[in-house]
Amino acid sequence: MNTASNRCALITGASTGIGRATALVFARAGFDVALVSRSADKLQALVDEIGSTTSVRAQSFPIDLGVIDQVKPQIENLIETFGTIDVLVNNAGMGYTGSLAQMPLTDWCQVVNLNLTSVFQCIQAVLPAMRVQNSGMIINVASIAARQAFPEWGAYGISKAAVVALSRAFSVEEREHGVRVVTILPGAVNTPLWDTETVQADFDRSGMLTPDLVANAILQTALLPPGAVVEELTIMPSGGAL
Repeated sequence: MNTASNRCALITGASTGIGRATALVFARAGFDVALVSRSADKLQALVDEIGSTTSVRAQSFPIDLGVIDQVKPQIENLIETFGTIDVLVNNAGMGYTGSLAQMPLTDWCQVVNLNLTSVFQCIQAVLPAMRVQNSGMIINVASIAARQAFPEWGAYGISKAAVVALSRAFSVEEREHGVRVVTILPGAVNTPLWDTETVQADFDRSGMLTPDLVANAILQTALLPPGAVVEELTIMPSGGAL
């Protein structure tokens, strides 16, 4: 495997699931990692684990990306503390099940703010330094639900479809500045998302993708040489959509 010494990655939603697995594989590949999540305790445990198994720099930044007007300034403060970010992995998000026809506006705003607008704000925060160094990669984790509608998953799928569109728009705007933008579209992944209060679903999780599998795909994308980019990558369980 190629490694990336002296490169820094910012990973959101890093305390559990895909984000946690991504933090570990990036650290093992030689990236210094800035880790963002609401859970200070889980982040610190992850920092300790990385410190005990690698020689890279890992730092936790407990930030609630759902408080949308604070996202950009807090990520800008993170960069001042940690340094320029070479790879941004926008992984933080929430699941939501329920009929669109009956969905409260407050719930709609919560889903869109976390799954889409926080991504937009994180990208805006890292771009100035990436433009200065004329390089950088932004990896946005969407979902197969952006491509295929599932009953009761309308708001989630819409938010992820918007992430795909956001990625495409940033890609064409930032290409001349040396910034590459990637969208990862996983199928069902066995993460704690299925255990959250906003998700009511009963699937056989044994057939789902693992966080490690998705994290390794994210890493391999990040390690591509500057002259190449995988603009979109769909990863499905071998049994198909669940």
